[in-house]
Amino acid sequence: MALKFTDANYKEYLASDKLVVVDFWAEWCGPCRSIAPSVEELATEYEGKAFIGKYNVDDDNELSSEMGIRNIPTLLFFKGGKLVDKQVGASSKADLKAKIEANL
Repeated sequence: MALKFTDANYKEYLASDKLVVVDFWAEWCGPCRSIAPSVEELATEYEGKAFIGKYNVDDDNELSSEMGIRNIPTLLFFKGGKLVDKQVGASSKADLKAKIEANL
């Protein structure tokens, strides 16, 4: 199950040495809803290897402002607290998996 990243908890995850994948989304965003099942499946597949979760830009805004998120869905990939990759717009599960594998 995908984690729920919020302004209150994202810093503790980003401090991890594990890969952290943050899906910036909103309830009203059609493309966000279309990739949601893939994000959920990948979170389950990579449990214990990576932190994969969702950050609702309508509920929280600190991280999205800090990262300059202008379009959703946007997925950011962090390792050791540093941004190592990004995907803007909807993408296939295979493409997301390839990015995860490349950054593990």
